[in-house]
Amino acid sequence: MKTILPITLFPIENDGFHLKVTITINGITANAIIDTGASRSVFDETRIQHFIGDDNLEEHDRLSSGLGTNTMTSKKVLLNKLQLGDLLINDYDATILDLQHVNLSYEKLGLAPIDGIIGGDILTDYKAVIDYEKKELVLSQFT
Repeated sequence: MKTILPITLFPIENDGFHLKVTITINGITANAIIDTGASRSVFDETRIQHFIGDDNLEEHDRLSSGLGTNTMTSKKVLLNKLQLGDLLINDYDATILDLQHVNLSYEKLGLAPIDGIIGGDILTDYKAVIDYEKKELVLSQFT
């Protein structure tokens, strides 16, 4: 089964662009960017509360590298339902980071904040293909 998600390309200060997709977390619409260089998908520590309610974030015992630092502590939480188009991932063990610096940059550019970053774990597991001409993210799920 293939799932196709529309991608929005938006410029970042004449210095390239980011790829945005709309996903749902526990049934609530969320904004995410696709980052092929991120080893794992991550979600913003502040914004995730909107999707998980009062669920407690669990401290992670390792530091995360990337996003301009290797000293960022991470947390984790179980997302009951993470949905990308028709693809539903139940009980996704999500990594939570403070993405405030990303959202502050977006705010300065007049862009909507992001709730998360879709990274290599999901992109690899679902054999992602980014079609820039059609502006689509294609994910494949084999049963």
